[in-house]
Amino acid sequence: MATSNAVHLLLRAAAASCHRLPYTFRGFSRLGSPGRFFHASAPARLSSEDKITVHFITRDGDKLTAQGKVGDSLLDVVVNNNLDIDGFGACEGTLACSTCHLIFEEDVFKKLDAITDEELDMLDLAYGLTETSRLGCQICLQKSLNNMVVRVPESTADARQSIDIGKNP
Repeated sequence: MATSNAVHLLLRAAAASCHRLPYTFRGFSRLGSPGRFFHASAPARLSSEDKITVHFITRDGDKLTAQGKVGDSLLDVVVNNNLDIDGFGACEGTLACSTCHLIFEEDVFKKLDAITDEELDMLDLAYGLTETSRLGCQICLQKSLNNMVVRVPESTADARQSIDIGKNP
């Protein structure tokens, strides 16, 4: 039973962090499409050419620009660059809240990987849902997304609690 729980947590962590496990893991089948493999090695140094630039439009209309590497989630970009977005990623990417809800431009939205049922369930709890809404913890950076602009909704709800985080009065 403990091994089963450990495997479940490892699988969930890999899925939430945009990393993929090897094709088989103790009898479990490959997760998602081919991509990066889950590993614990130190990150390699990247040149500026290897980085993806993301522009976040905050609730107050401010533009925050940050960079991440291919395979990072948008949540990783916010956390790793210490961006000041109130309440963003409260569950640390475990699909237990909807605080990393982002709104994408139509052309960028079409480039994103397919949405999962788990993400759809969590998006149902998000405020300000649009046809181009996604959770930042589930969006992995790829070169085709370089210089994308994403908008933080004016209001956010933490699905784990009854807390509303809105635009400053």
